[in-house]
Formats: sequence, C-alpha cells, structure tokens
Amino acid sequence: MSMEQRPLGRTGADVSVIGLGTWQLGGDWGDVDDDAAADVLDAALDAGVTLLDTADVYGDGRSEERIRTALVTREDRPFVATKAGRRADPFEAAQYTPDNLRAWIDRSRRNLGVETLDLVQLHCPPPAVYSDQRVYDALDALVEDGAIAAYGVSVESVAEGLTALEHPGVQSIQVILNVFRRKPLEELLPAAAKAGVGILARVPLASGLLTGKYDESTTFAADDHRNFNRHGEAFDIGETFAGVPFEVGVVAAREVAEIAGDAVPTAALALRWVIDQPGVTTVIPGARNVTQVRGNVAAASMAPLSDSQLSDLERVYDERVRAHVHDRW
Repeated sequence: MSMEQRPLGRTGADVSVIGLGTWQLGGDWGDVDDDAAADVLDAALDAGVTLLDTADVYGDGRSEERIRTALVTREDRPFVATKAGRRADPFEAAQYTPDNLRAWIDRSRRNLGVETLDLVQLHCPPPAVYSDQRVYDALDALVEDGAIAAYGVSVESVAEGLTALEHPGVQSIQVILNVFRRKPLEELLPAAAKAGVGILARVPLASGLLTGKYDESTTFAADDHRNFNRHGEAFDIGETFAGVPFEVGVVAAREVAEIAGDAVPTAALALRWVIDQPGVTTVIPGARNVTQVRGNVAAASMAPLSDSQLSDLERVYDERVRAHVHDRW
C-alpha cells in the first residue's frame, strides 16, 4: 500500500508521513508480547509505513531486536531511526564520549542486524551536549566509518533544537508536537526547514489523550509510564501526556472529539493536524495493536483540516491548555 512520502532532511531518504514509534514494543507502556509486537510491525509495514523509530533503551534493546526479527523476511527494508545516549550511567554530559557513543551505536547495529544504521538520534541528552562540538565530531567520525549513515537529535525543548541546528551535520530533529503542544511551530520548524533538516514529530496523540477515549476515571498499569511518570518521577514529564496534567487533558480532548465529530476518529484528526504543519516530515505515533496501526495510518489519506477545524482546535488550546504548558515547551 502506498502512502505520501517526504524527504527526510538531506539524508536522501524519502519516508512516509505516518511512521511508527516503537517505544511501546520495548517497555514502559505495559506488557506487549512478541506475537502482538510482530503483528503491529507487520501491519504498519503492510500499510505503507516506511519509517520506524526506536531506541537502544526501549526494553533495553528489545524494541530494536523485534524490528530486526520483523524485517528478516522483508524485501523492501524501511528506514529505521534509532537513538543513543540514555544508556549513559550516570546520566550526565561527561558520558557522551567518542568511546561510549561508539559502544552504544555498535550495540544498536547488533540489535538491528545491520552494518550501517540509517539514522542515530541523540536521545534527549543533558542540555550541555547539544552545544558540545566534540560530540558532533564523534558522530561525524562514525558517519565516515560507515557505522551510521546520518545523525540527528531528539529534544525536549525548542531551545535545544535551535542549538542543535547550529551544527551542520544534524540531519533531523525529533520533537514533541501535537494539538496541545504547539511551541515548535513558532521558531523551530521554520528554522529546520530553512536548514534542510527533517522533523520527526513524536507524542502526537499526547500519550493517548488525543484519542478521546480517556475520562477522569481511566487508570493505567503499574508498569505504564502514564502511571509512574505522570509527575515526571522517572524522566521528563513532557514525554507523558505531553506535559499536560491528565485531568486538564481529558477535558480538552473531549472538546477535540466534538470538533472531529462522528465521521472522523479523534486520533486521526489529531494526527492530520500534525501532518499538515509546515516543516513536518513524518509523525510517529505508537501502536499496541493492529487496530491502532490502521487507525493511525488512516490519517495519511485524510484531506487537510478545514480552516474552521483549525481555528476550533486553536481555541481549545488557548482556553483549556495554554495556561498549563511550561514556558520551555
């Protein structure tokens, strides 16, 4: 099945506007068994997804390994973007040495069963790393050696993304972008487009809030980050519900569902909003089952949102969400 493809920065690769995020196939979203993970990957690839996003710490490599297994029998290999750096112990800027970067990347190469990784993204490192030229020099050396074809960064804040753009080797920026998280539209996306840098939009459904299926009584498993990281206990709070307090997000998402109406799933409307933003290369929702994959992919064939839908979504953000968004986002 075909899907709209867009160039990913200057990598030379064209990737589908809907990708697949695979954090949930490693851990932190409750258990997903091998068969379910394989079904999700197969469904995405069969539906025309040509970009998979993973990381070496998703399930301590389990997500990468599951991708390797899923691709063994595939003739057309998708573009696989992974991440490195969260294995640093302790998690501090001084750990981002050439030797550590090489070790992390070699491990991902083994996990994914490839000689050359398509794309390695610095995985939301300590802020000082984004301006450390030695880190970029080490990544350039890994490109020259053929261990990686390209590199980019995954960021928590717009400021981190803008700092990364000062380094010409950066080919992509991964950033949280959704109906409830709009700050990247102001400076980061235009600056990335001007520099020829691709944008991977993550957390597009605000950890499921923008499916419109949750209410004030919804609970999550103990091993699901939507339970244990709701207040930023384990990692950046922005990764969970896009940093929006759950109770606030539920009310706002209910209004988004009303804007979507009965004819369009709320999640598809939210994903289409991201696809339509100038500068976005691909959006990378996760999926825990085949039904979710198909629902996500459906957004790629939707018409762009109408002016009235866009203004209504902006109104919900202004009235319900804006006051609860941290300045750095």
